Amino acid sequence: MALPEGYGYVPSSLITIGWVLVWQSIMVGRYRKRAGVEFPQLYAEQAEVKNSAAALRFNCMQRAHQNTLETAPVVFVSTVMAGLKYPALAAAICVAYSFARIAYTIGYKSGQPKRRVFGSIVSNFSVLGLLSTATYVAYQLLPSC
Repeated sequence: MALPEGYGYVPSSLITIGWVLVWQSIMVGRYRKRAGVEFPQLYAEQAEVKNSAAALRFNCMQRAHQNTLETAPVVFVSTVMAGLKYPALAAAICVAYSFARIAYTIGYKSGQPKRRVFGSIVSNFSVLGLLSTATYVAYQLLPSC
């Protein structure tokens, strides 16, 4: 099987996820320092959150990063698979996912978790779009019975 014309868009789009994750990691470090949460503690304790806006914002930033890490593997595999037949579509949805994760993170790190909803909706639809397209491509690649 040869790669389809335009497949170069696929790895280019996947790199955007790497940049989002690097940015989120940097932000987690900044918010961790502001909140005074020492390693290896993953989150600020509830008592700290109740008494400190910085601790709440750290927890929100950490959660945004963790949530992106939870969905990124599905996006990676689905983008590669969907790109085997529909490279431009797969790349476009992958980039939409990356921009949605930025919007999600900006909303979440505000300390008001409801502000993450727009980014969450767009990223969830992106994941579903990629997963659905990848499933269809996998079906198309099956040998006929």
